[in-house]
Amino acid sequence: MAHHLAHGHPPAGPASLAHCASDPARSRGRRHSEPEAPTRTAFQRDRDRVIHSTAFRRLVYKTQVFLNHEGDLFRTRLTHSLEVAQLGRSIARSLRLNEDLVEAIALAHDLGHTPFGHAGQDALHACMKGLPVSDDADGWGFEHNLQSLRVVDELEERYPAFDGLNLCFETREGILKHCSRNNALRLEQQEPGGVAARFLQGGSPSLEAQLCNLADEIAYNAHDIDDGVRSGLLTLEQLGEVELFEHYRRLALKAHPQLNGRRLLFESIRLMLSDQVYDVIDTTRARVLAAGLDSVDAVRQSPPLVAFSDSMRARSQELKTFLFRDLYRHPQVMETTERARRVVADLFERYMQSPDELPEAHGRRQHLARAVADYIAGMTDRFAIREHERLFGAALFP
Repeated sequence: MAHHLAHGHPPAGPASLAHCASDPARSRGRRHSEPEAPTRTAFQRDRDRVIHSTAFRRLVYKTQVFLNHEGDLFRTRLTHSLEVAQLGRSIARSLRLNEDLVEAIALAHDLGHTPFGHAGQDALHACMKGLPVSDDADGWGFEHNLQSLRVVDELEERYPAFDGLNLCFETREGILKHCSRNNALRLEQQEPGGVAARFLQGGSPSLEAQLCNLADEIAYNAHDIDDGVRSGLLTLEQLGEVELFEHYRRLALKAHPQLNGRRLLFESIRLMLSDQVYDVIDTTRARVLAAGLDSVDAVRQSPPLVAFSDSMRARSQELKTFLFRDLYRHPQVMETTERARRVVADLFERYMQSPDELPEAHGRRQHLARAVADYIAGMTDRFAIREHERLFGAALFP
């Protein structure tokens, strides 16, 4: 085991994977049987299917913190997903985990996100939770992780023999990184022992799935600093209050005393990202070795193993608290957030009252509320804004 997780041996193929890494040759398979591809592993095939999906292309016009029309250089869901994939692959390579699976999960993890970031998700959840529980489609809210799974399992329409992308269990497991108990129970009924079982029985997903979850956090903390400063809502002086960032700013200035402005910001973030990556690698390697695991099944029976060290976790949490208070709750962001919530809520109410406003494929589905939620969740920021203006005659985002 020590050999497999040691430094200095770049993986050349499945033979070089760690014993506890996910091997595509031992995948738990797809929901619909398909012949294997002659030149690609199952996880490579999943990655390619995600990249070619309609939902993936839409991510370019879905927001992170700042809406798409507020500036060309702010992150979108697409650029965020690419950054998560890059960080995830870098860490996976050092730990001898399956890079292709990490990339597939990273690129797919936000496919179900609504327009307008978390504001859109919260508004859509409130709309769905307000409905009576009349069947499996209504009254159980909206979760973007579950919606991402719905996209790859049901909503994509690309293949003649099945709905969705028919991804491997391991990729789907990584996409569903959070799930409420009620939703887990419903998924377990549909797929006994499937991707939702761990939310009911305990246990963990694969190391690759755990890694994507942490790479997601590392990526958005770093790029929200960048976007926050670029927007003018955060300053380097404010960031000086945050130990994690200030430590690397000082290191950058020690190495380059004349550095300032954007270059100082970029170098500080680069140093911070590098140290966080190395911290995850060292901490995870030590935890895996201490646990003595020798298979993916053993990983699934153990507590989570991919992690920051205690000190890095504490400093990362301080940064998250700072960003929540000073960026996500900034009055300018909150004003935009409230308008975004109104767009989503108004659209939901109108489509429920007038299903004929929906595209024909959505309007004729059996469960109207879930069809409306699927349609709105699939919208880009700019399409939702245009659709709201078309239906209500008011430009909430002039």
